[in-house]
Amino acid sequence: MPSLVVALSLSLLLPVPAAAAARGTPGDPVVPALERAASPLRTAEPGGDPGDLRPVATAVGDAAVVGMGEATHGSHEFLTMKDRVFRYLVERRGFRTFALETAWSTGVRLDDYVVHGKGDPRRIMREDFQYTYALNPTAENLALVEWMRAYNRAHPEDPVRFMGDDWGYTGPELYDRVAGYVARVRPDLTPRFEELYRGLRPTVPSGEYQKAYLARPLAERQEMASRTGRALKLLESLEPRGEAGREEFAEVLRHATVIDQTATGYGFDFEDPQQVAEAMRRRDETMADNVLWWREHTGHRILLAGHNNHIGYEPEDPRVLPRTQGAFLRDRLGSGYVSFGLTFGRGSFKATDPDEVRMLTHTVGPAGPGTNEHTLDRVRHDRYVLDLRTVALGPARDWLAGARPTRSVGTAYPEDRNWFDIALGRCFDVLIHQDRVRAVDLLS
Repeated sequence: MPSLVVALSLSLLLPVPAAAAARGTPGDPVVPALERAASPLRTAEPGGDPGDLRPVATAVGDAAVVGMGEATHGSHEFLTMKDRVFRYLVERRGFRTFALETAWSTGVRLDDYVVHGKGDPRRIMREDFQYTYALNPTAENLALVEWMRAYNRAHPEDPVRFMGDDWGYTGPELYDRVAGYVARVRPDLTPRFEELYRGLRPTVPSGEYQKAYLARPLAERQEMASRTGRALKLLESLEPRGEAGREEFAEVLRHATVIDQTATGYGFDFEDPQQVAEAMRRRDETMADNVLWWREHTGHRILLAGHNNHIGYEPEDPRVLPRTQGAFLRDRLGSGYVSFGLTFGRGSFKATDPDEVRMLTHTVGPAGPGTNEHTLDRVRHDRYVLDLRTVALGPARDWLAGARPTRSVGTAYPEDRNWFDIALGRCFDVLIHQDRVRAVDLLS
């Protein structure tokens, strides 16, 4: 689906020299209060002594789903920090699923690898992580997937799982699983499903498929969505047999649900701003629904990885995204959902040019006064975790409640569209801030 952001004031974009950024305002009571609540983190890299992650575990508490965001999709330390925290939560807190802001069908393929050793994760990433998901095929994500596979080889009776919560692309695997199930339990319905799914099963690379789908006339896309909806209702009418049958049926029904999510999501008029906003709201609600289905289906505690704008409670621009995945999860789970925002002071990241044609490495300097990052950088730790719920009442709590410019980079990097007014204390439960980041290592 297209990247959709709205430009804000250009006056917020100018960086200041590092020396000026570090000085701050003499006597400012906010930074000392933040320092008292912050706990330093030794590293963003997995492995080694995990003792410094105990404050993270305390902040997680008994949550069933923990969202961990990122200020950019393309910075190494954001991905490795999630990897490090996930390993810790698996080994110390019983977490068993890593959920990524990527296609459900890609999650199915990678889950087959981490659980059963089926397939080649490099090939899966190369084939599926295109266009909308072009920043996902990284050495960092591959390292996490390989760790999950190694963990499952050592713990086959209690495996960790991988899921994708998004619907931007639905690969042929889901169509094949639905068709295979129907052919086995109701072969007489096979021609009907073939007709309903006509022209939908991908036969070209995922990036080409997504672009071609969006290029179809609106009426054609809406007609395709009506067919996937009818296929879903027809499948729902089938009666599973026995406990094992119910389990299989639930999974196949979810695959058909995601097929319908994709077609419905592509059925909006992306030339109409109100339709765009509704499509984006629906996307976040759908991602939350997929995570909740997985939680109910597996009983797992889940670490959910995505952009800050989806993990948090308030959208960076409600004109484009009226309601976030994090808000939908909090509605359903209450305190059973905990949101971590990940921010940075300066450094590099991968992102495309504004037209989403070329993948580039971008480097930014320290944020200027008046931004959230400027104050966060003045806390004496290079890398730290801060439970925003424990910050003492007073100037620092008031500061956290105020909205001010905050850096947020998606797939593309138009330099005039990456600052948004965000109130950290209203958007996140916990913050992990790092002074410096570097660009991810994209797989060749």
